[in-house]
Amino acid sequence: MADQAVADDGNGVPVPGVLDGLLGYRLRRAQVAVFADFAQTMSDFDLTPGQFGTLALIAANPGLSQTALGTALGIDRSSVVPLIDKLERRHLVERAPHPRDRRSHALHLTPDGAALFDTARSAVARHEAHIFAPLAPAERETLARLLDRVSGV
Repeated sequence: MADQAVADDGNGVPVPGVLDGLLGYRLRRAQVAVFADFAQTMSDFDLTPGQFGTLALIAANPGLSQTALGTALGIDRSSVVPLIDKLERRHLVERAPHPRDRRSHALHLTPDGAALFDTARSAVARHEAHIFAPLAPAERETLARLLDRVSGV
């Protein structure tokens, strides 16, 4: 079969065709760009975006159960356990008996975890400022509201 010419944008990048008109496609492209920059920011702390999110939720909700953490992160219990295990091995998170449910653990940041989270949170603020610099403050607020509506928040 003979090679077919591929349409491109003049820089060797294929034209998106119908994808360009799909909001989901544009949302995914934006998510990839934001995630890549966020992951680079977190690499300085040896944290994945999911680990940062975990620290943020525990910092905001001391004593949070693993089940509630999984629900908030949108992951199942079988994914929560290894995530907490890794953070616990790094002495960033500790499990304690849950005061109202003996079958459950209450999660807390350790002093090292709280210190790392505070430093990483500052880096995330710089990441947010950098990645969303092309948007005016009002546009950022509009984007946040629209994304909340799409996600059902």
